[in-house]
Amino acid sequence: MAPRKAYETELEELDRKVEEMAKKSKEAIALATKSFEKLDQELADEVIRLDSQLFQLNVDIEKMCLEVIALQSPVAKDLRTIGTYLKVITDFDRIGRYARDIAEVTHHSATMAHFKPLVSIPHIAEMASKMVDLSVQAFIDRNLDLIKEVFDLEDCVDSLYDEIFREAITYMMEDSKKISIGINYMLVARYLERIADHACNISERTVYMVTGERVVKD
Repeated sequence: MAPRKAYETELEELDRKVEEMAKKSKEAIALATKSFEKLDQELADEVIRLDSQLFQLNVDIEKMCLEVIALQSPVAKDLRTIGTYLKVITDFDRIGRYARDIAEVTHHSATMAHFKPLVSIPHIAEMASKMVDLSVQAFIDRNLDLIKEVFDLEDCVDSLYDEIFREAITYMMEDSKKISIGINYMLVARYLERIADHACNISERTVYMVTGERVVKD
């Protein structure tokens, strides 16, 4: 196989692996949020298993990238592309870690009860998951048109996080018995907000990969 063809084949396999990481990341976000919403310990355990799978994919993709560098000696844009893969998989690994953190909050909340039906937390999770989906699609397709929506959604996530924080503080001040679960609300919302930040990171890295220019979301 010609060197360039071999390189392109390896990139296609890397894309497939990254898409697999993205799929598992979104699954972890959804399951983690549902585990907290339902205080479901079995779902929380499933998230922890997914996090382990994401870690292994991270290791596998990193190994593939290093092999490409060693065997193909990429330069210029090709080297920038491989470097972006190495950065992006770190973001996905962190997304999995935050989903696991939410699952661990679920474990700690096993004997508690929500003081209201959860609406805002599933909503922020849905937006964060959509950001991950758009970011990976932009990365795989090299489609920078999708990135504006990612950045716009991040502003919505930040606003909703602030609302959840203020609401939880209000409930905790009114009733000291709600402090523990209120703190858990704030933790879960914070973890979801950080997941959204990592989706932004993926978009920023995609811009750099395609154009060579560094863009940082304000």
